[in-house]
Amino acid sequence: MVGFQGVAEELNIAVIGGGYAGMAAAVALAEQGIPVTVFESAQQLGGRARGVMYNDTHLDNGQHLLLGCYVQTLYLIEKVGGNIEQDFLRLPLQLDLHGEFSLKAPRLPAPLHLLVALLTAQGLTWSERLNAARFMLALRRMKFRLPEDMTVTGLLAQYGQGANLRIKLWEPLCIAALNTPIHKASAQVLLNVLRDALNQSRAHSDMLLPRINFTALFPLRASDYVELKGGHVRLACGARTLHPLDDGIEITTAQGTERFSHAICAVSPRVAGRLLRPIAELAETVAQIDSLEHQPIYTLYLQYPAHITLPHGMLGLHQRYSQWLFDKGCIADQHGLLAAVISAEGIHQELSQDELAQKVIAELREEFGIMEQPVWYKVIAEKRATFCCAPNLQRPSQLTALPRLLLAGDYTAGDYPATLEGAVISGLKCADVVSTYYYPVIA
Repeated sequence: MVGFQGVAEELNIAVIGGGYAGMAAAVALAEQGIPVTVFESAQQLGGRARGVMYNDTHLDNGQHLLLGCYVQTLYLIEKVGGNIEQDFLRLPLQLDLHGEFSLKAPRLPAPLHLLVALLTAQGLTWSERLNAARFMLALRRMKFRLPEDMTVTGLLAQYGQGANLRIKLWEPLCIAALNTPIHKASAQVLLNVLRDALNQSRAHSDMLLPRINFTALFPLRASDYVELKGGHVRLACGARTLHPLDDGIEITTAQGTERFSHAICAVSPRVAGRLLRPIAELAETVAQIDSLEHQPIYTLYLQYPAHITLPHGMLGLHQRYSQWLFDKGCIADQHGLLAAVISAEGIHQELSQDELAQKVIAELREEFGIMEQPVWYKVIAEKRATFCCAPNLQRPSQLTALPRLLLAGDYTAGDYPATLEGAVISGLKCADVVSTYYYPVIA
């Protein structure tokens, strides 16, 4: 088998969007010496996983958690100069609902670590622990593949997971992984996450909490990498229109119109729909994008005096407004800074931001005896944070009806829900399509 290379100089790729999907594609292309230009409409990179500044404090637009099984994301972070052990606080798999439930995986080989964690979990009866362990063994026997997709609620009922197990274990896991309520969430997509996180090596189930903001973690380093390889990253330069040609794509920005051999559209579903809607050939793709339902994520940052801490760097609350709490002093040396995360739809959406903040402040006082008032607080509400990960959802493909125009993003077709790993994988797929097309192998 003999391979040959096409002429890389004939390629000139536009990546529209500087989030994790777009920058993953840009890095993969730049690594192969393919000219790439990234267009980002904002003043900074990161998209829906980005750093923000408030009161001279580095925050993120949301508290994203990585898992050890996010191998592509972790690989790219290291490729562009990151150091996983320095950039993250690494914890073994653990779920702690303060005072109600606790599960922690020991450092044993998989899947033994999970079985021991389930059988020693606090807050469940012995019968419930056995029931949860049997459920996981049943999923393992079926290789985490369902004959037909259904809701997570339906799957739990089918396998006799009672109300206490559902509320304390499976519902928090599902909302954390899919950002979708269990009565709406795809059981198969949840099983995909459980398969990769819990059924591979023990390290794949580790939880990685970033010590630095999400723009600095990957997109900013990726930008330096792309430019070092001869590419370009343009901030505050969003695409206004796309015009397909027989031999390329024209992209119009505020700075003018440029021509590229290919374009990878790696923006949010809302922006992608706006850019693609005028192109008649993409009507089916646009219809799939328009049909996506979305789910919110609210993140409330509270700056307390520096001596205020939580019992752990990350823990949950049971049936409170706050679902997960992060102690940024423990994680990132931002002492006194706490973050409360509320994922998916719920009654919190009926409150004003100030009302929600007061609810969370009261919960912190009642749960942990924090009597001080925060110096300041900031609510970041991403009302269209992710797509609603419903059963049998038809997500748009990375390939479109136009061979020179590809689609990247965590909402595109794939095994994963709306995660950083899903975004990165989609970007890498788009880069692979371009490079494979121009670097064929001939038998």
